[in-house]
Amino acid sequence: MMKKILTVFFLACLSCVAMAQDNVIDEIVWVVGDDAILRSDVEAQRLYMQNEGERLDGDPYCVIPERMAIQKLYLNQAKIDSIEASESQVIQQADQWVNWAINQIGSREKVEEYFGKKISQIRDEQKEKFREQQIVSEMQRNLIGEIKLTPSEIRKFYNQLSKDSLPTIPTTVEVQIITIEPKIPFDVTDAIKARLRDFTEQINSGKMEFSTLARLYSEDPGSAARGGELGFMSKTDLLPEFANVAFNLSDPKRVSQIVQTEYGYHIIQLIEKRGNRINCRHILLKPKVSEKELTDATVRMDSLYTDLKADKFSFEEAATFVSYDKDTRNNKGLMVNQNHEGNNYGTPKFEMQELPQEVGKVVYDMQVGDISKPFTMITDKQKEVVAIVKLKSRTEQHKANLSDDFQAMKNLVEQQKREELLDNWIKKKQKSTYVRIAEGWRNCDFKYPGWVKE
Repeated sequence: MMKKILTVFFLACLSCVAMAQDNVIDEIVWVVGDDAILRSDVEAQRLYMQNEGERLDGDPYCVIPERMAIQKLYLNQAKIDSIEASESQVIQQADQWVNWAINQIGSREKVEEYFGKKISQIRDEQKEKFREQQIVSEMQRNLIGEIKLTPSEIRKFYNQLSKDSLPTIPTTVEVQIITIEPKIPFDVTDAIKARLRDFTEQINSGKMEFSTLARLYSEDPGSAARGGELGFMSKTDLLPEFANVAFNLSDPKRVSQIVQTEYGYHIIQLIEKRGNRINCRHILLKPKVSEKELTDATVRMDSLYTDLKADKFSFEEAATFVSYDKDTRNNKGLMVNQNHEGNNYGTPKFEMQELPQEVGKVVYDMQVGDISKPFTMITDKQKEVVAIVKLKSRTEQHKANLSDDFQAMKNLVEQQKREELLDNWIKKKQKSTYVRIAEGWRNCDFKYPGWVKE
């Protein structure tokens, strides 16, 4: 998902640059409330879609500005409702975009030369784009609220569909997993703690700034470039161990004690408190796994694999009592789909491309009931672990039916309800919002005809 978002913004920016280089005259083509939509905005999006081979159902000079106008409606309402974006997420997304752009073009200097702007300016512009995107999503969630469906509503929806219109459900699998983390020797963790204590002494003595050390040494790629700054966050935005220490800081000149989390070891410095939110810096150091520790973990997993094949205990028992993966061990090792955009979110069903890459490669050739040999993988916490998996079930591609695909049908009904709610809100909001469309941009078959007022 992030890669897709980054690509959209990247190509849109390149399109804007191309227009500037071709000396295209800009103009205001729409006004929605107090906000203007420029011809360059529309053209940038059109060029992006052209590059992607994306086809629109209608004239792009009608469809694209209407989509932008709808976004303006959401943003205007968000101001009224005091909806804000998570600054930490905005900063992280903008940083990822800048790093991705640097990788695409070749260097920071080439990016600055191409866009004719400093990296800091480019980052600020992307922050605004991501901020708006996040606010629109939150506004939509608020408008939709919680959709509650009864089984009879879902059955009614299914029965109204013709056989030809039933969706095709891709092949899905259910996978159980056991992981073992390599043991980190005490001398490695002691060395990390000693290094963080040295950083603290340098900061307290005035020899070095916290932000400078973060830029040089922090292993959190999202915040290191900003001097370790995380942006304003609430307690629930942070890991509990980190939050407990960070929210107890009161003196911006002091450095926290060393904090251990699942990501590694941190020191923290308070920047500012605002109500129940704080902005702080941190430096993260991660223990490095050596080949020896990785080999030792693999040997332990080999032994477990042998015992499982000999039926000394079940995979479910091993997952519960042996696995290091706290997200699955209380579920007998069964993985849960975390893809918010898919039809199987919150269920144990995965389409093959939704599985972690290393797991997908192993599962692809397995039969139901098979247990894999040990393999290494990188977790979502960026830890290298040794894993084995069991293929619990596989459901081949088929036309949707209620007995096997109730959740997928429920998701379809929910999506239909969401679209109806948002459509009705847009039509209502059009009536109370000032809209002006430039001559030459009005003669369109808009999805929502209420833009042009008699």
